[in-house]
Amino acid sequence: MSDCCPNPPAGCCDMRGLLSFSILWLLLKKDMYGQELADELGRMRGTKPTPGTLYPALGELESSGQVEWIRKGRKKVYRLTEEGRRGALEACRYFCSAYGDIFREFTEAPKDEIEAQT
Repeated sequence: MSDCCPNPPAGCCDMRGLLSFSILWLLLKKDMYGQELADELGRMRGTKPTPGTLYPALGELESSGQVEWIRKGRKKVYRLTEEGRRGALEACRYFCSAYGDIFREFTEAPKDEIEAQT
């Protein structure tokens, strides 16, 4: 763990797999139903999560009070609770603090220099 971020935000999300963080990030932008979340996650990550992966993550976020859903027609639309919004923003700050240097160094370094090190 980085010295600049010794204490990750308690209960904000599971930073290990980044799925819950990604869900929170997407729901910060707008409310979404499950298939819409799966499509956006697929666009972000290159592979779409299966329902067996996505819905348990949504269930955990719901159990922790960060996500709730409302019914719109036949669809469940997921949205952040106020606690979820605060947690998502805190998680974003933590993520940027913990990993920002990696992204900056990677995007600023010449590609051939990075590839030569692998």
